[in-house]
This record gives sequence, structure tokens and C-alpha cells, in this order.
Amino acid sequence: MSLVQPIYYPKAEYIETDTGNKVSRRAVIAGPQNIILGGKTIIAGTAIIRGDLRRTGGGHAVVVALGRYCLVSEGCIIRPPYKTYRGNFNYYPMKIGDHVHIGAGSVVEAAAIGNHVEIGKNCIIGKFTIIKDCAKIADNTILPPNTVVPAFSIFAGSPGQFVDEVPESTQEVMEGMSKGYYQRFQPAETPQA
Repeated sequence: MSLVQPIYYPKAEYIETDTGNKVSRRAVIAGPQNIILGGKTIIAGTAIIRGDLRRTGGGHAVVVALGRYCLVSEGCIIRPPYKTYRGNFNYYPMKIGDHVHIGAGSVVEAAAIGNHVEIGKNCIIGKFTIIKDCAKIADNTILPPNTVVPAFSIFAGSPGQFVDEVPESTQEVMEGMSKGYYQRFQPAETPQA
């Protein structure tokens, strides 16, 4: 018998892809042709991913790329960073690594987020921020634009600053947490009439 209880969701509320991604029907996925989900990623209800915000000009471009076993919680907004360069306004691609957990109500405009990263609830990740592998952003943290968060560090506050280091086991812990959450995230059994 397992000590960890399953997390049940209404089966009709989520779409499951061939690669095991589970996307809520209540999530807003704008420009899905410009978004890549690495597999076994969960996008919760009321999350917004803006793949429609891309560079001007023709062609097909990946705007937001999420790795494997990511969790985008309720009310998150993920949109690519933008800037005006030589008089031209452009959006730039965003890459999010594997085993990344983005807490409820957070707004992310980072350029890159590494693997095994935990972003707390109600955080604001400024434009072109780079978060390295195995980092943790505490709840309610505001990271200004162009912040670089080193690997194995914890940032907190407004503006976000280094407060501590995470243990070297963070990679294994985050991997276990994200895989465990995905395995526990199961459709609710519908009663038979």
C-alpha cells in the first residue's frame, strides 16, 4: 500500500497527448504550433502559455519550449521576453528545462530556465532572466529583468536576492518529486450507472 495518495482530476477536463502531456481544457494555449512540450508535462487549469508572441517575419519558430516532467500550476502566465533592438520590436524564444515546477499565480518571462528548478507561488520572473540548474525561487519573489540565478542557489524577496544554497541532492529530489507527482496525477474514476 502506498503512503502517498493519488491526485485525482476530472478526466473530461484534461487532454492527454501521445507523449503523456496532460493539458487542462481551461488552460489558454495561444499559438500551439510555436510551443513544444517535452513529454509528461502537466499544464493546470487557468494557466496561460503565449506561443503566439513571436518574432515578426515569416516562418515557423519555436517560441516556448518546455522539457519533460514539468508542472505549470494554476493561474501561471508564461510568455516570451521582448525588447526593442535597433528600432525593431521583437519577441525572443524561451527554453524551460526538465523537471521544472512553476508555482500557482507566477508570471514568467525568462530567457532560459535550467533543469530541476522550483519556482514558488506568485513569483514574477522578469524579462530575459536566466535561472541555472537546480535553483529555487521562493514564494512571492520578484526577479528583475536580466537577473542571472546561479545553480544550486535560493533567491527570495523583492527584488529577488541570493539567500541560501540548496543541497547537492536537489537534482535527485526534484526528479523524484516531479515523477512522483506525474504518477499520482490520475483521472478520477467515473461511477458506473
